[in-house]
Amino acid sequence: MKPFTIELDNSSSRPLYVQLYDYLKREITRGNMAAGEKLPSLRRLAREQGISITTAAGAYNQLLVEGYIISRPQSGYYVAEVSSGSGGEGESPENFDFDTYPFEEPEYKYDLSSFDFVKWKKCMAKVLTEHPDLLLSESDPQGERVLRHEISRYVYTSRGVRCTPEQIVISAGTQQLTNHLARIMRRMHIDHVATEDPGYLPVQSIFRDLGFGMTKVPVKEDGIVIEKLPVNIPSAVYVSPSNQFPTGSVMPVGRRYRLLEWARENNSIILEDDYDSELRYFGKPVPSLQGLDSGDHVVYFGSFSSTLFPAIKISYMILPPGMARIFGQIKKDYDQTCSKEEQLTLAMFMEKGYYYTNIRKLRNLYAQKLHAVLSAFEKYADGFVRPLNTRSGINITLQVHTALPPEELSRRAAQLAIHVSPVARLTHRETAALIFYYNQIPLEEIDSLIREMVRSWRTDA
Repeated sequence: MKPFTIELDNSSSRPLYVQLYDYLKREITRGNMAAGEKLPSLRRLAREQGISITTAAGAYNQLLVEGYIISRPQSGYYVAEVSSGSGGEGESPENFDFDTYPFEEPEYKYDLSSFDFVKWKKCMAKVLTEHPDLLLSESDPQGERVLRHEISRYVYTSRGVRCTPEQIVISAGTQQLTNHLARIMRRMHIDHVATEDPGYLPVQSIFRDLGFGMTKVPVKEDGIVIEKLPVNIPSAVYVSPSNQFPTGSVMPVGRRYRLLEWARENNSIILEDDYDSELRYFGKPVPSLQGLDSGDHVVYFGSFSSTLFPAIKISYMILPPGMARIFGQIKKDYDQTCSKEEQLTLAMFMEKGYYYTNIRKLRNLYAQKLHAVLSAFEKYADGFVRPLNTRSGINITLQVHTALPPEELSRRAAQLAIHVSPVARLTHRETAALIFYYNQIPLEEIDSLIREMVRSWRTDA
């Protein structure tokens, strides 16, 4: 895969994804990119071009629709056979043999013990054998009601979130949910979004690309600095109060009430990302903002990607009643992006109690992994690596005392199949910190792999 040589113009009236699409289409039709040539992954393309993954996906999706590229499961994107043709016969496509097809191996370590695929398969088989009629119609744009019902029960018992199934919107990831939310906010005459600084870059990029005014607000030990939020204009603020990325700060209850007061006083809304709140290993989780709210000012975001398995792209948001009514007026304009089969399987997985069992299992397993990780760094790093944010979630932040750049540290870890990512890829700030996804490593391999990773980092340090 050769790198692209394209200069995207941020000042142009043409969206970035259109500029990228035009460039790739031109390269393919001119023959500069050969049929069968593999394209960079969305993550790599976004990193190399300095754009959001959403922008990269927009370009690829349009090329897929028009037939310029193809997508191979578990492998990636490839240039399609594009030819004006002369009417001659082409080669017959080779037969597909799933058992012998050369799928790409996972880039990083994975731990099959982290999810009970046997129970998932039982639920999926039950959907296919006992309810096949449900699969012969399109999914509800808002998400299957049976799943929304199970989510409403779960978030109340686990996070104190109060809602009805009618307030829940299900989609395949953040992009579609944010598109829904943007249309709702426009109807509410909200066109300004404040975000945490440092904060999660992909969400910031989505709102910016959708044309919203943006304000970055500092984060301290107790969360976002409320005193620096916009006043006297209707706004939205995106926060992750239970496990702020990348600082790991937790907003105490008193500050949460103050943030709710800001929203009421300024006719504004809070976008609460409760990512990984279930996976807390010390003490009790702080109640959700949504559960503390009495004025319908909080939109609550949740996801199953960390508590099921990454290939399941099922996310959801819980809207206040007024915003839910607005979505009811516009949802006919959208198609559901989540597989109906997977939604029904997840609903059954939750209804039978398997999801709750899996959460308890993950808490125990990841707590053991975290203890093993911290012990290994203490044993082999000797202050060379400083772990941070070690109370919850599926990753920790690392500060490495070395002259090597974060990208080089990440590359060396990848050679050991360890997923370590520079924090700077996901925030606007320049920082040497790293995110270490320890949850993916089998428990019995943690000690030896960390020893090897630290050893590789010390070389030329």
